[in-house]
Amino acid sequence: MLLTMSTGHVPRFRVAMANTDEDLSKAQALRYEVFVQELGGSGALVDHEFGLERDCFDPYFDHMLLYDDAVNKVVGVYRMLRMAQAESAGQFYSENAYDLTLLRATGRNLLELGRSCLHADYRGGTAMMHLWSALASYIDYHNIEIMFGVASFHGTDTKALAMPLSLLYQRHLAPEALRVKALQKNSQNMNLIPENRFDRKIAVRQVPALIKGYLRLGGVVGENASVDYAFNTTDVCLVMDISVMNGRQKRIYGSIS
Repeated sequence: MLLTMSTGHVPRFRVAMANTDEDLSKAQALRYEVFVQELGGSGALVDHEFGLERDCFDPYFDHMLLYDDAVNKVVGVYRMLRMAQAESAGQFYSENAYDLTLLRATGRNLLELGRSCLHADYRGGTAMMHLWSALASYIDYHNIEIMFGVASFHGTDTKALAMPLSLLYQRHLAPEALRVKALQKNSQNMNLIPENRFDRKIAVRQVPALIKGYLRLGGVVGENASVDYAFNTTDVCLVMDISVMNGRQKRIYGSIS
């Protein structure tokens, strides 16, 4: 095994689902560290006193925690919302920013992904692959057919993000049947620069690692972006149709049948 890039020890990864309020608090604490302290986000239910990033949807989601047992702490998290859970919540979280009518109209089994993050010391290594492998098992168990969720660029200056947003629109736009649209209030056109007017290599480097990972799995993006001023992000909606993943993509993600 390899040392992590920043911790200097050999990690012992373990993935577990949150089963208690204490487990959930551990996930929310890591989210606070990443989304609030590191990226400058906020929200109505963020608890600054105890350092917890939380929202009203947390009780409805399943929460996946990546532990490094070598240091006994949570170093990565994901949260997942299935259709029945969304019905209990009254909506999917993403419906605050996107019209999901097209996805609902497919009649297929949907899963929303969100709040994915890693502790800074564990980025660039194998930590995310452990989360993705566990997520693949979760998807298989629940017979998920389409995954989706918002993924974020840091910041709300869309001019600074013009190249990567244009790249996503021009190279990774969802087929019309799955091409969800952002709600008008914070909608942002993504097709900002003609493809022959920017450096594609620079644009690729500006795409966050999580979004690149979804693209490698065959992910596609919705019609437009949504600017989240409270969370200090510019979001795109990623959609992944399990049935069209090729063999290489399935091997990357795990044993999705």
